[in-house]
Amino acid sequence: MGYKTLCFGFSCILFAYCFYSPIPENIEEPWKVRYVDTLIKLASHMFLINLDSSFIQGVSDENITVIDTDFSNIPVRLYLPKRKSERKRPAVIVIHGGIFVFGSCKVTDHDILNRLTSNKLGAVVVGIEYRLAPEYPFPAALEDCVQVTKFFLQENILAKYRVDPSRVCIMGDSSGGTLAAAVTQLLRDDPEFKNRIKAQALIYPGLQLIDTSLPSHREYEHGPILHREMMIKVASLYVSRDSSLIQALLRNEHMPEESRHLFKFVNWSHFLPEKYKKSHVYTEPVLGKLNVSYPALMDTRLFPLLVNDSRLQNLPLTYILTCEHDLLRDDSFIYIARLKNVGVQVIHDHLEEGFHGALSFTTGSVALQLGCKIRNKYIHWLEENL
Repeated sequence: MGYKTLCFGFSCILFAYCFYSPIPENIEEPWKVRYVDTLIKLASHMFLINLDSSFIQGVSDENITVIDTDFSNIPVRLYLPKRKSERKRPAVIVIHGGIFVFGSCKVTDHDILNRLTSNKLGAVVVGIEYRLAPEYPFPAALEDCVQVTKFFLQENILAKYRVDPSRVCIMGDSSGGTLAAAVTQLLRDDPEFKNRIKAQALIYPGLQLIDTSLPSHREYEHGPILHREMMIKVASLYVSRDSSLIQALLRNEHMPEESRHLFKFVNWSHFLPEKYKKSHVYTEPVLGKLNVSYPALMDTRLFPLLVNDSRLQNLPLTYILTCEHDLLRDDSFIYIARLKNVGVQVIHDHLEEGFHGALSFTTGSVALQLGCKIRNKYIHWLEENL
């Protein structure tokens, strides 16, 4: 009895500590956000961050035919509109988030998003069930996404699903946005697929981790929802299980000496709007401190922000949605500045009251108005541009 009482008391103290998290004043539904934030903090201590483990079976409804199948031996979920159309249909390839370790295209919120997208646009939607770390480290997830995308873009496959080859978009949220950006870059470099993607849609993507001390990393170290230490601990598993890498990332001392030339691509003092520089002072990360070398940290396939301008200028129409209260915010602002500098057409939605991960909370008891707002903005942009 004494042990149970002690555990209960400790749990109450931990919950109270986590629940007493400062929430930015302009955030809607602050108590609900604080509750979700607390659950994530508690789950992160137990390494059980995948809070929404409810999956929707691949069941069709009155508007959409849902099919679970494989593309090139990789599981996908297809959403096919039942509504008749004389025109060929647009298509959206969707890559879910989850810090490369969690998530699924079959999770409730993503499944509903894809159903809505398919129904509203009359579009074929492809959700990719890519392999997850740490069991499958980099570049497994990216390879799966590239393979599925190339398979779908074959002329006979597009014809099978009556897809207009000139109206294909690739979308991803959070780490799914990382993968979507990388897939788009790689396809633009492939002569066979160079012009097959009309647009990319990136929802609060993470685009680099070579500098883990951007202003947004400092300002939103403790969230809400996405916390710097938790994010680094989980994301590092996509590269290695080595705990020394986690500590080096937290200290911003993880890059090798030979990576110095890459920092011009992520130097926030050159790219961030003045509003976000504030009193922050740019200092280059300490190089060469980590004894073990991880070539993946210098790989543009892992971090889309590391590609040079000549590769960026070939990219298609780009939609990026950012949230003010998000430690990944500055990744997108840097990417937007660099894309615009080389002439890429960028449409940018920024939510001053927004925070990371809200798109994953659109149903159930923790449904957030912000999540529905992000979902609606994204679908509206597709309607206007695809």
